Amino acid sequence: MRINYNVSAMIANNSLQRNDNNLAASLERLSSGLKINHGKDNPAGLAMGKRMNAQLKGLSVATQNASNGISIIETADGAMAEMQDILQRINELCVKANNGTLSDDDRKIINDEVVELKDELTRIKNTTEFNSMPILNGEFEYRGYTSDKEVKVSEYDKDMNTATPYVLDTLALTWDDAGKVSDATMTSSDPKLTNATIETEDNLVTITTQDGYKIELDMNQVTPGAAGTTTTKTALSIDLTGVGSMRLQVGANEGQVLEIPIPDVSLRHMGIRDIDVSTREGAQDALERIGGAISYISQVRSELGALQNRLESNVDSLDITYENMTSSYSRIMDVDMAEEMSEYTKNQILTQAGTSMLAQANERPSQVLQLLQ
Repeated sequence: MRINYNVSAMIANNSLQRNDNNLAASLERLSSGLKINHGKDNPAGLAMGKRMNAQLKGLSVATQNASNGISIIETADGAMAEMQDILQRINELCVKANNGTLSDDDRKIINDEVVELKDELTRIKNTTEFNSMPILNGEFEYRGYTSDKEVKVSEYDKDMNTATPYVLDTLALTWDDAGKVSDATMTSSDPKLTNATIETEDNLVTITTQDGYKIELDMNQVTPGAAGTTTTKTALSIDLTGVGSMRLQVGANEGQVLEIPIPDVSLRHMGIRDIDVSTREGAQDALERIGGAISYISQVRSELGALQNRLESNVDSLDITYENMTSSYSRIMDVDMAEEMSEYTKNQILTQAGTSMLAQANERPSQVLQLLQ
């Protein structure tokens, strides 16, 4: 029997420390509900879990972003629905003004209401906002620029090639007595504009490529010539940026965006800025134009409606992804409480037994005293 080194007590103490550490770890897992509380618990699992947790939080915010996008479209669509009702009323007035039983004085009275309704269309366009941002004034339309500061890009089809400019060798504008473009012709050696056509309406020049894509140029800043004269621009370069629309971050990762272009729904774009039904000729012209205005608003609403359907599908997809990823994250990070409780009970019993055995081992050296009596 030895008294200087109590090996039995050392063995019991080491076992007690191990069991006590296991008991403390088990207690931490039970109290936190997490299987991984420290990097040492599962280094690879911790790295995966943190990445997935960041993804989950990103998915949650992306769902909110997409829902906000739906709200923006609903706001715009509601305003344009009211605009269409106004256009229908203007259409009724145009039909009425075209009736031969009316005098010009009668038509002037009708035109007074048309003027008021046009002002209301402009007011709705200017005041419809979301989060203090105007959404119907073209602020979120695709941007474009030309090499001539007087010629503005009004709008263009989103699917057009924006990598390189569209170049016109010449653009000839013929003016009417009201100082507006009555006709336009162009020449171009740009292969992207082969067989392109050109047409004018309400001081807008629309170029249509052979693929059916349209570029609309605004000539309101161009100094008009005398009636019947022609103004020629040389080497006009049209740069389409492909940016400017509202970009929604609808995913948790970089590049997962959805663009919502919202065009300008002004009287000029609808082609009814200058309609006047106070004369028979004006009433006939207005009746022809108002149909185009109704079609224009219908087209914008249908395009935004398609984007809204896409956003709603995106929200559904994000919800499913969030659900599945949460399940995967839980399998990595969450502790099985029943299994861990069994482990805790085992460690608790071993700790109690170790404590008892350490006490017994500490008593063994005192037995040597019996040999010294």
